[in-house]
Amino acid sequence: MNLSGQGKLTDKRDGNIYRTITIGGVTWMAENLKYKAKSGAFYFDNDSNNIPGYGVLYEWKTAMNICPVGWRLPSGTEFQTLINHFDQKETWGKIASDPSSFGIQLGGMQDYEGNFSEMDESGYYWTSTEYDKSNAEYFSYLLIDDKPVIDISRKEDISDIHGTEKSNKYSVRCLKN
Repeated sequence: MNLSGQGKLTDKRDGNIYRTITIGGVTWMAENLKYKAKSGAFYFDNDSNNIPGYGVLYEWKTAMNICPVGWRLPSGTEFQTLINHFDQKETWGKIASDPSSFGIQLGGMQDYEGNFSEMDESGYYWTSTEYDKSNAEYFSYLLIDDKPVIDISRKEDISDIHGTEKSNKYSVRCLKN
């Protein structure tokens, strides 16, 4: 599986401490970002009590610049590379649900109309890849009948989702520069 090196990242802006994990030579945050930006950041159901377990949901424009110094928002290709490391959904499900590993947090989302949904059912993660002026790519991890469904919206895949409104609010995982 090529998992190595667990570590910690302290966000100097607010003191939050995050687990990190190195997968295939790339270091990822192993928790959803919790930084409370002045704009473009939202709490699920507008309840700040959801932050410790699920992190903060961000608009794409905010997500592009929200990672701590030395970290950045991963591209769609980088998320795809991550998925390719875990080619079996069964294996990916174990990695995603293992809190000592990548540990997907099913923080749900808020759509462009302001509706919150899918907490504890889905995790949506922004990528830095812009699809067009209004849309960007995202990675999603869904549970259907307690089985993981992994998807990366790819502009090359005509039959799949091409992107989503940049005004949707999704979670962020940062990648070390």
